[in-house]
Amino acid sequence: VNAFRERRALALTLNDTKTAVNKLHRMLNFLVAIIILMVVEEMNILTTVFLRFDNLKITIPNAVLATKAINNFYRSPDMGDAVEFLIHIATPAEKIALIKHRINSFVDNKKEHWYPSPFIVLKDHEQLNMVRMAIWPTHRMNFQDMGERFIRRSLLIEELIKIFKDLDIQYRLMPLDINVRAVPTTSDRLPPSWTSFTN
Repeated sequence: VNAFRERRALALTLNDTKTAVNKLHRMLNFLVAIIILMVVEEMNILTTVFLRFDNLKITIPNAVLATKAINNFYRSPDMGDAVEFLIHIATPAEKIALIKHRINSFVDNKKEHWYPSPFIVLKDHEQLNMVRMAIWPTHRMNFQDMGERFIRRSLLIEELIKIFKDLDIQYRLMPLDINVRAVPTTSDRLPPSWTSFTN
């Protein structure tokens, strides 16, 4: 009887332990979700205060945070960017040099946005009639403000469009060979430059 009671007590204890571990696992998942969606407001010796998107301040013990991965975007290095575009393969080398010069001038004049002298390369050729160019500027900010990144990128693309119009850089398809074997017979009228042949 004693062995039966001890066995029953052990089974109940193991069941309670499983329940407790499952609840702890759910609590830790919830805590990690909270940590991911917040901004660090204040760090103290024993606790860290997070500011949620709706301005709710949440205090979490540092002992809990010590077991979690923390990504600190504020200390990230300045952000690089990439803008790619295609030009026709027949574009003269002088125009390509002018494109590079104008892009460099634009970026160098925006010292508050980018570091000077972005990396500009002819990256690849595509479909036998296009050359892919790439601009790799470096922002004077880190990954914290993505909205500002898109505003700056938009200004660069607007300047590219202006450069293309000024230098008459146009989109051209590959030439196609067209062979006309027969004239449609749906109309008796032909263009004035055509002559009709009868068999």
